[in-house]
Amino acid sequence: MRIVISEFMSLDGVVQAPGGPDEDTDGGFAHGGWSHPFFDPEVVGGAFDDAMSRAEALLFGRRTWQTMAAAWPERAGDPFADRMNAIPKHVVSRTLRDDELTWANTTRIPGDHPLPRIRQLHETDGGDLLVMGSPTLVRTLLGEGLVDELRLMIMPVLLGGGKTIFPDDRARRALELVSTATSPTGVHVSTYRPVAKQ
Repeated sequence: MRIVISEFMSLDGVVQAPGGPDEDTDGGFAHGGWSHPFFDPEVVGGAFDDAMSRAEALLFGRRTWQTMAAAWPERAGDPFADRMNAIPKHVVSRTLRDDELTWANTTRIPGDHPLPRIRQLHETDGGDLLVMGSPTLVRTLLGEGLVDELRLMIMPVLLGGGKTIFPDDRARRALELVSTATSPTGVHVSTYRPVAKQ
């Protein structure tokens, strides 16, 4: 399975709390919900629909999973929500108990040593393993060379700091631009893939 990352991102690389004011206030982050003015159903929404149509399973960090699990089940009846609720989901967590995995089709990957199980999923035949949000997990996956594609919805706003997906390890990682589209609200939807090392 290809590991595909899909992120709302500010122009200065922040991915923290795009969905709502109380989504993630770590570090005093006060801009929750910042993506809403830039969302449009055709370009940005279309990018999400396309990513979901290729996904065979979803992979989350704990906080993103909890946010999604609190929102999507109550939206049943909408085709996108029905797909989100039905698709297999994996959550990396040290603290969630199996009896707390109330979102349908969720399995827990123990957070102490998640990479062997993620590598096993990566080596399995199938569609995409899609990661949304989950910046700590994405940093780890990028650092380990486990990301096959980055789909970034880069929004024309500076947030002045917050969580990012990029490793801070001084390593150079070359990417190739596979596709790009621009929404009427100024969002660049850009797809990148790692360049094979020579």
